[in-house]
Amino acid sequence: MKKSRLGAYTWRWVSMAKIDLGGSGLIVPDVALGVMRIADKSAAEAQALVEKALEKDVNFFDTADIYAAGKSSVVLGQALKDAGVNREDIFLQSKGGIILEDGQISGDGWKGPRYDFSKSHLISAVDEELKRLQTDYLDVFLLHRPDTLMDPEQVAEAFDELQASGKVKHFGTSNMNPWQVELVQASLKQKLVANQLQFGIMHTGMIDADIHVNMSDERSFDHDGGILAYSRLKNMTIQAWSPFQYGFFEGPFIDNDKFPVLNQKLQELADKYGVTKNTIAVAFILHHPAKMQVVLGSMNVNRLDEMMDGDKVTLTNQEWYDIYFAAGNDLP
Repeated sequence: MKKSRLGAYTWRWVSMAKIDLGGSGLIVPDVALGVMRIADKSAAEAQALVEKALEKDVNFFDTADIYAAGKSSVVLGQALKDAGVNREDIFLQSKGGIILEDGQISGDGWKGPRYDFSKSHLISAVDEELKRLQTDYLDVFLLHRPDTLMDPEQVAEAFDELQASGKVKHFGTSNMNPWQVELVQASLKQKLVANQLQFGIMHTGMIDADIHVNMSDERSFDHDGGILAYSRLKNMTIQAWSPFQYGFFEGPFIDNDKFPVLNQKLQELADKYGVTKNTIAVAFILHHPAKMQVVLGSMNVNRLDEMMDGDKVTLTNQEWYDIYFAAGNDLP
């Protein structure tokens, strides 16, 4: 371990496990801090979140231009500045391609609502994000959900220009199935390194379909086109978003009375390993050999501290399956 100083704040680094993001050579922590909900935090609170992440050796930050209409990126950028962070010591990832009804802040003039992967909008989206984040470049830029009106050639031209100008180093997608990824990739010079997908104990659709092959039950329905196996074959990192939510932002499952069996199992394992249920929930995702990166969205410093210890716990395969069963799943 080594000591580090950022501004007036001193801590001792805790080593976090690393992955090679999509085989890009970008060596990043297997846990990232997502800041969708940071916009409502004070400057001091936002700085504390950034410092907690760095204390845990989590130096990868994920945002998007639609989070709080752009304010989340503004708050993150200022928090990094207030913490005295050197740009070369962190990784910044953002997403673009969605236009809100009233547009995003910073006044690029685009109005929606719609998805828009046009060259002009993608370049504009990055330019505005760089201003909000107070930086010259993004380490990773993701297409935010699939735009059915996408012209892959326009995406390719935008990516080429953004890379040539030094504004973006690597590119990826979010919430895309294999054929959508292939459609984009076919026109690109750059390899798509990541696909951000919702995944966690209570959102295991991509695993359910992989297990219930050649079956006719509900869990055999493949909503994602075999994205899990595809991602592993293509060495495309899955970034697991909303890992503590059930449904589509219906709420957290930890300490939720709707899931007594699951919480009992998580507590049992937490007691065994001397950690908390939050830690075990992250360990569940990291145990999968797909080598996912977990994007944590908690804005509570204490919970983040627990979650970021997820890679310090190595579950057995049986314990992983026991959690899967406790979440209401089964085997054919």
